[in-house]
Amino acid sequence: MLEQLKERVCALNCGLAREGLVAMTSGNVSGRDPDSGLVVIKPSGVPYEGLGVDEMVVVSLDGEVVEGALRPSVDTATHLVIYRRREDVNGVVHTHSNYATAFAAANLPIPPILTAIADEFGGPIPVAPYAPVGAEEIGKAVCEHIGDGKAILLKNHGVFTIGDSPESAFKSAVMVEDAAKTCFLARQLGTPEELPPEEVKRAHQRYREKYGQER
Repeated sequence: MLEQLKERVCALNCGLAREGLVAMTSGNVSGRDPDSGLVVIKPSGVPYEGLGVDEMVVVSLDGEVVEGALRPSVDTATHLVIYRRREDVNGVVHTHSNYATAFAAANLPIPPILTAIADEFGGPIPVAPYAPVGAEEIGKAVCEHIGDGKAILLKNHGVFTIGDSPESAFKSAVMVEDAAKTCFLARQLGTPEELPPEEVKRAHQRYREKYGQER
């Protein structure tokens, strides 16, 4: 079932390793099928190298395994909380990417010092309070602190991004790490200035309305 979605989610999970956003078996991508409400997610502890479509796990929004021989990611409960609370979200990505996670470890948001941050995120990338791994607390923290944005840092943990598709959430995960790295490097040179809020708003709106091709 959901063969196309499984192929997409599998490819994006492999993309996490290709983009250097994960180490070993950490991190995961999931995608929700809007019609059935079922979620496809990476299996727990399986290396990205050689990861296959047949290893993807299909779960219900209640966490029941609908299809798949392997156990789903230990972060499945987190993903499902987000899907249950946010009907507009059909893709979730979790990483421990180095620069963004460094900000999370320092309990520092990533400020909108770049047009790329304004474009993609529409403001600072916030930090949610620490929450224990493996239950629903992280998902609740994401939903309660992400606001209208697409990315959030989890204190002492890592990064979560959301989107209207798995591809959109994946793009945001790549952009978070790129922004965090540039922000870190800029701080080595001095004190970077944030863009004015009105310019952040203008840039974000323009990006949403003008960037890319009409569909």
